[in-house]
Amino acid sequence: MSLEHPDHKEYRHFTKRQIVDKAVHTLTGLLRGVSIDDELNADEIAEVLNWCDQYREVASRAPFSELIPKLDEIMEDQVIDEDELEDLLWLCKNLSPDSEYYDAITNQIQKLQGILHGIMADGHISLEEAKGLQDWINSNEQLKGSYPYDELDSLLMSVLKDGKIDDEEQSLLVGFFEDFIEYSFAKQLKDETRRVKGNLPKLMKLPAVCSNCPEIEFKARRFTFTGTSMKATRNDIADQITKLGGVFAKGLSQKTEFLVVGAGGNPCWAFSCYGRKVEEAVQLRKEGHKIQIIHESDFWDALEDYS
Repeated sequence: MSLEHPDHKEYRHFTKRQIVDKAVHTLTGLLRGVSIDDELNADEIAEVLNWCDQYREVASRAPFSELIPKLDEIMEDQVIDEDELEDLLWLCKNLSPDSEYYDAITNQIQKLQGILHGIMADGHISLEEAKGLQDWINSNEQLKGSYPYDELDSLLMSVLKDGKIDDEEQSLLVGFFEDFIEYSFAKQLKDETRRVKGNLPKLMKLPAVCSNCPEIEFKARRFTFTGTSMKATRNDIADQITKLGGVFAKGLSQKTEFLVVGAGGNPCWAFSCYGRKVEEAVQLRKEGHKIQIIHESDFWDALEDYS
């Protein structure tokens, strides 16, 4: 997610509180995730450091002015003991007791995102971590009906029913987690930028919501875009669509036929991989409306085919 993308300039200064709220909730989950199996390894500690680096540019702003120095102090020896972990969780709770912009359900989903991030910090999901996550899922049933709670609940029940995680199940869990979390932010951004510039196949997408190998037509079709493109501004994308006889609309409606999800995310998104428009599109699709949610890479592939 590029924090300085041209599409962000006109509204970024309005989103500071949202970014702060999301960051603190996600960090709370991240800390729970890395310790959910009662163990901490070097990779998990490194991922907490990655989180610090991601927000280094706003270290002088509250609450980061309190949070990051405390993290730096604790991480100086690259060890988080039990007391330090509890101190951090306490600090997160008191920095953001209530959200100005997000409701209780969104707050908890943001924490879930952080938990999955923490579990994936070392790139592997152990049986103990999966069981700890299932315990958290079972204690937060108020999230039923909110993506990705139901899908994750079903996946964990299937994987854990025999009391072990085989290689295929490990791949399923890792794929699901990586689609929802902001995993290894710096590495993910670097890899995605390299992929787009090199016109390489996309490494990951959102299989739970994005269409697989969609058939995209432009003439007389209605498009909406969400997120940030890794290749063009939103105005450029709108021009490409209209040149091919399509219709570009800023807002989502029942008439929308394609929602394009940008690979670079958006600082306004409530979660790292999706925001309001994706959530609305998923609901519209459940209600029977023919709307396809497509990844930006598939959109550019379709444009190239038309060319």
